[in-house]
Amino acid sequence: MSAASLTRRVWQQGRYETVTMLRNGEQLTLMIVLPLMALIGLTLTPVLDGLGPSRIAVAAPGVLALCTMSVGFTGQGIATGFDRRYGVLRFLSTTPLGRGGLIAGKVLAVLVVLAVQVVVIGGVALILGWRPSAVGLLLGLPLLALGAAAFTALGLLIAGTARPEATLAVTNLVWILLGVMGGIVLPSERAPAAIAPIVGYLPSGALGDAVRSAFIEGSLNVPSAVVLVLWTVLAGAAATRWFRWS
Repeated sequence: MSAASLTRRVWQQGRYETVTMLRNGEQLTLMIVLPLMALIGLTLTPVLDGLGPSRIAVAAPGVLALCTMSVGFTGQGIATGFDRRYGVLRFLSTTPLGRGGLIAGKVLAVLVVLAVQVVVIGGVALILGWRPSAVGLLLGLPLLALGAAAFTALGLLIAGTARPEATLAVTNLVWILLGVMGGIVLPSERAPAAIAPIVGYLPSGALGDAVRSAFIEGSLNVPSAVVLVLWTVLAGAAATRWFRWS
């Protein structure tokens, strides 16, 4: 199969995945409504006081990171689990798309939907007073894209190895744990003392710390970025190696 043919198949798969996600009311709630509620709630309450120049300056990067985890991990994990259950993946296994092409198409869809989230959530954050610098945007947006790749690979790893019936429970449970205690919205210093030392090594903590450094300080948090790259590479390799079509 030629490179042009593979690129076209990945593009078509990505377009299909994007349209499916944007038409799903439950996923739109997870991807837009809940992050907006979190953004407004964190801005109106003193939870983030003392962690940055303003509440919105700390809340906006964390909520954008949460969006990334939601669309990449939970959204793709659940969608792929149901595709396995109903035989959609078994059909795709008969096409030249392959595991790598399927994963690439899903990552592409996640990036498109993430762009929509950034526009919507970022727009509301601007109305609430968020003023990211140009340097912060140049650093933060690629880090969000890297996080999307990492969490999509993790979601596909679970959906491609666990039983379809278990995927929903596992992805939702992990999403809640990482969202509450994983350093993605609340910095690691607000995590319980027992787990605070390891939060920065989680994909959620690495992404949260990296985007906060980018948007708040205009600097690249190299250790967090390296951890995020390692999660992306390892999860992507594992998903490609062990993904099952049925």
